[in-house]
Amino acid sequence: MSGPVPSPKLAVAIPTLNEAGNMPTLLNRLRNALDPAKIDYELIVVDDDSTDGTADVVGDIAKQDPRVRILVRKGQRGLAGAVIHGWANTDASVLGVIDADLQHPPEVLPELLSAVLKDKDIAIASRYATNTNDSLREWSKARLFISRASTLATAPLQRKNVRIKDPMSGFFVVRRACIEGIDLQPQGFKILLEILVKGRIQSALEVPFQFATRHSGKSKADFKVALHYFTLLGKLSRYAIFGSGQR
Repeated sequence: MSGPVPSPKLAVAIPTLNEAGNMPTLLNRLRNALDPAKIDYELIVVDDDSTDGTADVVGDIAKQDPRVRILVRKGQRGLAGAVIHGWANTDASVLGVIDADLQHPPEVLPELLSAVLKDKDIAIASRYATNTNDSLREWSKARLFISRASTLATAPLQRKNVRIKDPMSGFFVVRRACIEGIDLQPQGFKILLEILVKGRIQSALEVPFQFATRHSGKSKADFKVALHYFTLLGKLSRYAIFGSGQR
């Protein structure tokens, strides 16, 4: 005889590296957005040993709210690895990720969560779900071209029945069952693309959002990020051809 079905729980991984100035605002906005949803949740900040006191700032907040947790990684770097580490340290059935720079609006999270709790395998906050994202107009032509070209390069890797306009997004929610047991590589910064290629994703929803300017701290985008991305494309291309995933 089976027991009662456990209530869903959400865990949001927040990878950080020198984001102390953003954390109080981000965590407050996340809690304000999630509290009305009436779901058990935790906010897991995974810090790559910041030198600006990020862990201390989050630790002080965690002392007042047990739903906030801080995990510090020593000698490791990379958004994907931080997210994987956060997800490995929770028993939540629904997993999410959001950047710490406040360019992703936490207020969109309940809509993403609702879609997954209802019937979707994954819900993605998308910069390209509509053509009216005014925030992207502030990008330079070079940055916009690189973003669009990087997105187009993923087209051959995507499933025919699940086509995502913004597979590079760093803000999404996914059912744990869709990625359980899948080997996700810790290097790099584009974990969503790997999940879309390797995960058991059969349904998806993209929710448009307004991409904001960075609140505090410095962008981590550099040549190494680009190198990791193209390395990931190569690995996923080989997986799509030789791997066991259903295309």
